[in-house]
Amino acid sequence: MVKKKIDNRIRILIENGIKSFNRSLIVIVGDKGRDQVVILHHMLSKAQVKARPTVLWCYKKELDFSTHRKKRMKQMRKRQQATGSTGVGGDDDNPFEVFLSSTQIHYTFYSDTPKILGRTFGMCVLQDFEALTPNLLARTVETVEGGGLIVILLQTMRSLKQLYTLTMDVHARYRTETHRQTEPRFNERFILSLSSCEQCLIVDDQLNILPCSSNTSLNIEALPSKTEENSLTLEQIELKKLCYSLKETQPIGNLIECCKTLDQGKVLLKLLDSITDKAFRHTCSITASRGRGKSAALGLAIAGAIAFGYSNIYVTSPAPENLKILFEFILKGFNVLDYQDHIDYDIQYSSNDHKEKNIIQLTIHRPKQHRQVIQYIQPNEPSRLSQCELLIIDEAAAIPLPLVKQLLTGANYLIFLSSTINGYEGTGRSLSLKLLEQLRKQSAVLTTATKTTKTTTNNRTLNELELNEPIRYGVNDPIELWLNNLLCLDCCQDPSKFNKVTSSGCPSLESCSLYCISRDTLFSYNESSEKFLRRLMYLFVSSHYKNSPNDLQMLSDAPGHDIYCLLGPIIDSNQLPDILCAIQVCYEGDLSKDIVARQLTHGQRGSGDLIPWTIAQTYQDYTFGKMSGVRIVRLATHPDYQRMGYGTKAIQLLEKYFQGHIVNIDEYNNLESSSSPKADQVEIIDDDDLPLLNEKLHPRRGLPPLLEKLSERRLKHSIDYLGVSYGLSADLLKFWKKNQFLPIYLRQTASELTGEYSCIMLKTIHQSNQAPWLFSYYQDFRRRLISLLGFQFRIFTPGMVLNLIQQAVYPEIKEEFTVSLIEQNFTDYDLRRLESYTRNLVDYHLILDLIPILAKLFYLNRLPIQLTVVQMALLSGIGLQYKTIEQLENELNLPQSQLLALFNKLIKKIIDLINSVQENELGKTFVNSLDTANMQPLDKSLRQELNEVAATIRIRQSEELDRLMHDQQLTKYAVNGSEEVWKGELKNISDPGVISIPRTLNKRKDIEIESHFDLSKQKSKKKKNKKK
Repeated sequence: MVKKKIDNRIRILIENGIKSFNRSLIVIVGDKGRDQVVILHHMLSKAQVKARPTVLWCYKKELDFSTHRKKRMKQMRKRQQATGSTGVGGDDDNPFEVFLSSTQIHYTFYSDTPKILGRTFGMCVLQDFEALTPNLLARTVETVEGGGLIVILLQTMRSLKQLYTLTMDVHARYRTETHRQTEPRFNERFILSLSSCEQCLIVDDQLNILPCSSNTSLNIEALPSKTEENSLTLEQIELKKLCYSLKETQPIGNLIECCKTLDQGKVLLKLLDSITDKAFRHTCSITASRGRGKSAALGLAIAGAIAFGYSNIYVTSPAPENLKILFEFILKGFNVLDYQDHIDYDIQYSSNDHKEKNIIQLTIHRPKQHRQVIQYIQPNEPSRLSQCELLIIDEAAAIPLPLVKQLLTGANYLIFLSSTINGYEGTGRSLSLKLLEQLRKQSAVLTTATKTTKTTTNNRTLNELELNEPIRYGVNDPIELWLNNLLCLDCCQDPSKFNKVTSSGCPSLESCSLYCISRDTLFSYNESSEKFLRRLMYLFVSSHYKNSPNDLQMLSDAPGHDIYCLLGPIIDSNQLPDILCAIQVCYEGDLSKDIVARQLTHGQRGSGDLIPWTIAQTYQDYTFGKMSGVRIVRLATHPDYQRMGYGTKAIQLLEKYFQGHIVNIDEYNNLESSSSPKADQVEIIDDDDLPLLNEKLHPRRGLPPLLEKLSERRLKHSIDYLGVSYGLSADLLKFWKKNQFLPIYLRQTASELTGEYSCIMLKTIHQSNQAPWLFSYYQDFRRRLISLLGFQFRIFTPGMVLNLIQQAVYPEIKEEFTVSLIEQNFTDYDLRRLESYTRNLVDYHLILDLIPILAKLFYLNRLPIQLTVVQMALLSGIGLQYKTIEQLENELNLPQSQLLALFNKLIKKIIDLINSVQENELGKTFVNSLDTANMQPLDKSLRQELNEVAATIRIRQSEELDRLMHDQQLTKYAVNGSEEVWKGELKNISDPGVISIPRTLNKRKDIEIESHFDLSKQKSKKKKNKKK
């Protein structure tokens, strides 16, 4: 074996890291870099007096060697038999095989790295560079302790600038049907950032130091060894004083002596105070960056709780592997408290198939004391906490927010909460912005209530603790500073440092302008662009969004993305302006109908294009993907300028730009030349001219301006709509509706991280085209939502429901309320019940079954009545969400009596409408019967008609009289004498009262009368005979 002298600067770098308790970073370029890991680990072991450093080896899918020790020994024996060597002490020994056999190495896939949270290693090896993401980089680097070593393995290449065009695995998620080309700007910025890291060396696979390393590392000098007197800092001296003052206070004094920093000692002391007070409605939250000793402080606090008599202590975290440090310090606390294993407590390990068993339970059974248990539970098992006295939630930022809220809701036990707010993932922002903010409000309400009254409330008090001094590594660790600058992890710690608001006040909305940010310049690692990038990321991190380091890579590399910022008037061109509002947008759509139909018919969907694929799948409309749209990925306003209209102003200017209304006529001819950099401005790299051993890296030159006016930028896409997808909340829904966006999609399953429902809202770009497709989508969405409000969406507040099912963008025509509609939905008995309720004859429970029908009719614009906001909330809450009056009383903050009175008035309005419709319909039936009659004006007057009728009657009477006279002879009843005879007789009356008139008859007439009577007698005799 040929021996080669290694550059002494590598040894000095490692030794300086151990002396200053800082980590070191070495990047190895070459396919044989794996063999150099052995030498670096040997140098690290020799430079410090302690056990051999443990190694974390991360990879994507496959290793070039076997991780199974028995298989590896079998392969070694086969090689020894084939070569005839003994394998003991000879030159044939493979140093790499010896390294694998004698070193404790933890192998893990990149996909399994969340399981290593909370663990500490002496060395970390990262291979398969193309699989690295910012999340993985931050998560793995933070596990290395002070004095440790991080090794990144790269493939053989002629120039490191080849990484500028290296396609990463994550780029496959960024590509869409219309945007296939990605630009790895993040790789360029990553490589350039290595030259600024003071504790970093870039070497080849022969450990030759490359000149592209930082100047500080190239000229590194050995640090002097520190004596014991000079090694103590002011914080360590204060910690010793604290330990001495509590030496007589046991068991607190012994536990404080286990702390490594003053911050940790103070936090542990406050935790123990809460334990001794036994304030079961108290929450202590510990927030810090990685490596500050949160898990250690919690472990020592749990040991103190056992000493103070707590019986049931539960611990939860994303996985049992994350609690290794916590249980380790629990056992360390037991040792200082004179608890002995197997005598005073028993340890129970997990029963999984992994090689490493994790502690999941500690049972303490000390003589003359009651039984005490420390047990691990899954975060989704809040039902097991009925007898809990102390709950520990470690790495709460990695647990979905709804699960954390379930653990806190109604808790009658002490809670210790710890989380990493930056340093590995941005989920800590969700914890600090939402959960801790809610706890602060509850604590403030409780404090106010206790000051004013003596009544008790269900709110919890909150005590926020913070750890700043690192324990895992030294203060001002160069690797930590490098990682924070690279991934913008600490841009939310000191806002005044990164974004100073103007002292002249808020600029007017009319004076603000929207600019497009050049991503090539923003991620070029130029000094000015880095400052602007940190200001931009501060806005995104401080907003109510889930942020992670991966978002930074998407912001830089994803095709079809643009960044816009709203700025005030720029007075000094040499000074970076303050960012009032920032917008990240993504161009979507323009998909072929055949592609959409083919994917959806097979139950698949392409990557990217969130809104087109979601809408096409939800409404089964394959033509929607053909339209081009812009999705607003992020919209963040500076915290000092929120609720002043700057977000709305930015959206309005963005909409005008896509409408083509922002055009500078004077510069129209120069749009093409100013919109993109010239070809000669882009630096072309020739690998043959820059061999690896002579290459030096520096930021590119000749880049376009960082900020570009919209009037100087040519519109590259014809846009049909603006869209946004966000986690539904009352404030955000109100904001987007104010900007005339309409909801058309609401996911029925909540997010596992935040517990919110994803909502998609759209707005058409061209006002001339009122887009009936958008209104038809909204009508269908509203119809579906009305039917789903009684299921998953039952938790929505009445105000949110009204905002979702009402809109003011498009005019709506209310359908006519007819009798047929009444008869289809109600019977006569139903109407009688409603009528009785309005008269206060029955209780409202008797008509509850009719409220859903009335609510659907009203919100589908089929019930034309005017209601107040509270009445609409009652109608939607009872009829659509099936809530009780008691629930609505709490949500609306109104007493039940007032709600029931308004509800009665609501039903009375509906009954009045039904009665009026029925009355109008009944009136129409009478009018229709008169309309069918044939009415004509009279031809004759009433007198003429009466005379004609009278004449007709006289003729008919005379004819009847003649007929009677013809049938019977009435002459025998005739009075004799003429008028002259009667006058004469009346004059010559002799006897008063007697008048005598002589009778004179015609013989012929007598004969006729007699014959007539004879015939009548004969007829009557015949009838009698027949009867007999």
